[in-house]
Amino acid sequence: MSDVKAVDELVVKYNSLKSEIGKVIIGQEQAVNFTLLSIFCGGHSLLIGVPGLAKTLLVNTLSNALGLHFKRIQFTPDLMPSDILGSEILDEKRQFKFIKGPIFSNIILADEINRTPPKTQAALLEAMQERSVTVSGNYYKLDLPFFVLATQNPIEQEGTYPLPEAQLDRFMFSINLEYPSFKEEVQVVKNTTSNIQNTVNSIFSGEEIIQTQQLIRKIPVTDNVIEYAVSLVGKTRPKSNEATEMVKNYLDWGAGPRASQNLILAAKAHAVVNGKYSPDIEDVKAVAVPILSHRIVKNYKAEAEGISIEQIINSLL
Repeated sequence: MSDVKAVDELVVKYNSLKSEIGKVIIGQEQAVNFTLLSIFCGGHSLLIGVPGLAKTLLVNTLSNALGLHFKRIQFTPDLMPSDILGSEILDEKRQFKFIKGPIFSNIILADEINRTPPKTQAALLEAMQERSVTVSGNYYKLDLPFFVLATQNPIEQEGTYPLPEAQLDRFMFSINLEYPSFKEEVQVVKNTTSNIQNTVNSIFSGEEIIQTQQLIRKIPVTDNVIEYAVSLVGKTRPKSNEATEMVKNYLDWGAGPRASQNLILAAKAHAVVNGKYSPDIEDVKAVAVPILSHRIVKNYKAEAEGISIEQIINSLL
């Protein structure tokens, strides 16, 4: 099948996928779109929102609609790396036997990832980057496709461990979930307080998701779009020549090269699901905020003046 035909088919499947998800998830259009884009690019997403905004439900619904295995790990201060990766036990023959942990699944929901100490957070790093884990010197490949969708509560900072920059950079998107509108909330209440059960049909299979990821990597990109993405990322670095006054005044740290790679990959996916065969600068702009927002660090002056990361990124766009 030609790539053009594959793109056309993907658009149809993507729209059916969204209508399946829409049976359960009311509103949250942007969060659904970005989470799907990260899955089609083979990336991971960080979902940030106050309790009760259906973060866990969203991930569960996605795994059903994509026909993937799903495991939820509740991150707590006493969680150990072996609780995620698995551990070796002595069996009845006095041989060491590896018992796989919940990381061996297609979609991992890392619930409240900032509630666990850095040692346990780091257990996810190798899995996220290499798609493999090392336990007691033995190397285990994870099943593909593999995604980590982590949630974080922005309010309660008591007893939390902020994610280190190196780990934040492993997430392709940082997605903020907003409160629903009045109309959406009325619909949510109607749906969740009656005895009607909506079943979500699976539209994709694991194999088709891997094919979609390969298709997106094949999408051609013109040099001016790549140069735009790289220059946009360069402008976030306060010490670079391209940095604007706002960046120099309000940022301590800018985004690294992984941001440029992710901008182009996500722009390709954004173009494809909107029926285009090659991304343009508008596609880069559409994905810029969730890709850059967790990769740049504000200084105390920005905090004091109430300048948000989004304002800084929008000033560059």
